[in-house]
Amino acid sequence: MFTIKRTTSANSAFITLVKLLDSDIKIRDGDEHLFHAQYNKIDTINHVVIAYKNQDAVGCGAFKHFDDQTAEVKRMFVSPKYRGEGIATKVLIELENWAQELNYTTTVLETGIKYPEAIALYQKNGYTPIPRYGQYEEVLSSRCFKKELI
Repeated sequence: MFTIKRTTSANSAFITLVKLLDSDIKIRDGDEHLFHAQYNKIDTINHVVIAYKNQDAVGCGAFKHFDDQTAEVKRMFVSPKYRGEGIATKVLIELENWAQELNYTTTVLETGIKYPEAIALYQKNGYTPIPRYGQYEEVLSSRCFKKELI
């Protein structure tokens, strides 16, 4: 059975999952890793969701304030052993619900062409491609998405 918990980036389970995520990203992103790493710090994220199977933390995600109407989804990850069980969708839905509770009407996110499973997840959950934004505008391997929450 899966449970979902809302927390912050100070949560030790989140820190552990992000270390696993960063190990994967470092391999996949190669030379681009340092560029992306500077935008993926977790020390000040106040909105984190962790998925647990029994007592084990198996997935996570977070969001940050992007603008007055928009939350930016960050740090989505599911342990490889638990992929394909719908955990990422549950985490994403919980993030969207929480963002709505805080009066955000839209979510945005950035992923990359080296993450086809992430792109598929977001598209399956109603995210539509948008032009690259902010620090990702010139990053040709980036793919950005948006979802209206209302």
